[in-house]
Amino acid sequence: MAHLASGRTRVLAPAVGLALTASLGFLPTGIAAAAPADEPAATVRADGPEMSYVVNTRGGHGTVKQVRKAIARAGGTVVTSYDRIGVIVVHSKNPDFAASVRAVRGVSSAGATRTNPIVPQATKDIGVEQPLTAGQAEAAAAEATAGQDPLEPLQWDLPAIKADKAHQKSLGSSKVTVAVIDTGVDDTHPDLAPNFDRGASVNCVSGAPDRTDGAWRPAAGESDHGTHVAGTIAAAKNGTGVTGVAPGVKVSGIKVSNPDGFFYTEAVVCGFVWAAEHGVDVTNNSYYTDPWLFNCKNDPDQGALVEAVTRATRYAEGKGVVNVAAAGNSDHDLALDAIEDTTSPNDTTPVTRTVDPSACPDIPTMLPGVVTVSATGAKGLKASYSNYGLGVIDVAAPGGDSTVYQTPAPPATSGLILSTLPGGGFGYKAGTSMASPHVAGVVALIRSTHPHASPAAVKALLTHQADDTACGAPYDINGDGTVDAVCEGGSQYNGFYGAGVVDALDAVRK
Repeated sequence: MAHLASGRTRVLAPAVGLALTASLGFLPTGIAAAAPADEPAATVRADGPEMSYVVNTRGGHGTVKQVRKAIARAGGTVVTSYDRIGVIVVHSKNPDFAASVRAVRGVSSAGATRTNPIVPQATKDIGVEQPLTAGQAEAAAAEATAGQDPLEPLQWDLPAIKADKAHQKSLGSSKVTVAVIDTGVDDTHPDLAPNFDRGASVNCVSGAPDRTDGAWRPAAGESDHGTHVAGTIAAAKNGTGVTGVAPGVKVSGIKVSNPDGFFYTEAVVCGFVWAAEHGVDVTNNSYYTDPWLFNCKNDPDQGALVEAVTRATRYAEGKGVVNVAAAGNSDHDLALDAIEDTTSPNDTTPVTRTVDPSACPDIPTMLPGVVTVSATGAKGLKASYSNYGLGVIDVAAPGGDSTVYQTPAPPATSGLILSTLPGGGFGYKAGTSMASPHVAGVVALIRSTHPHASPAAVKALLTHQADDTACGAPYDINGDGTVDAVCEGGSQYNGFYGAGVVDALDAVRK
């Protein structure tokens, strides 16, 4: 999102056997394991642009094997196959590939992951970024008290969720890892290096894991979004820079954004599967899956994307992972049955369409089991850009807002969120992208306190411990006399704040 008012950026900043996954209910049933695939047409076109697809299978290993053969006959090349969740990533130059494969027995759904051809090579911040000046850093260091990192006085967001008090009891366990599924993380940053988990880091941009050392880092000119998110979660309390919400836990980088800043389905699926299989306890997801802001299940392409990402998030949760995601920065009421989307598909030419979010979810944000986070500003009010919605928002956390709307108490001077940037730097950003990592940090503290708790139990603790936040007076964030958004619900649960603002202090109490 380039502006506070419109707020839509792609980044929300505004090997296990198939039998196991089938038994956990990730794969549709009803097809015999050895069912043969239908034969596609004998003549296969290959005159179109190369596109990327996900093919979702059903049944057992025999069916998956037959589908792979049918993919080849339809002119597709398998990039990678996640047999444990029945998702196959394919490239093809056959313009009829998806339609052909959908007719194959054993295929649940298949769809193009983009509307633009593959070229050699989206977040939820609001496009507002401010570098930290030397003067601000010096002033903050002068205000720092014993036990505070030098820039911590500028982090109004930590006391807003009682993280400063929590740190007096616990910094979190180094046995807990939070994966930042994002644009890449600069693990060489002095505030991130002490807590970085290289073994749980990877580049998933192609849809297949690239374990090359450092492949998880953003390349020169690529977005600094993931590095900023990582610092909010777990910047070390080490006498330098900023402090994370859970400065004693580990953080990993799972890069899923291509050089143009797009988060395509195959990369997102890879990210969740990697996290599930590499000891990750929490994932943070401050993006939406391109190219559709909302993915309508009745569309054969979009429906396949929803199915693929749903399988991946469920697989991760089944492995003990708690998935946390940003709600988005369009100031939309996601509980409405009609929202106008003028920005999809964002990788070619957008068209105006009216969607029902309950049938056309933002993925992974609105998928079952995912913790959905709205953003607050320095005064504790819903941030001007933050999406909301009764029954959609689970909890709220600081994401920052313009000082015109919500000014922090001194010595903090900016209403945005200060965190780490590549190359050892620091800077401010705002968005639900910045709210979500606060929640991921609190979840990491809960997991540190209750290491054997299931994802369901951790999520129950998160919402139970959250501080009730009522709707308050009619929401007129700019003071012009016009209500800017309507909050529905009571003090214990409502559309702006869900179950309330997360509480880091309660998270570290036994």
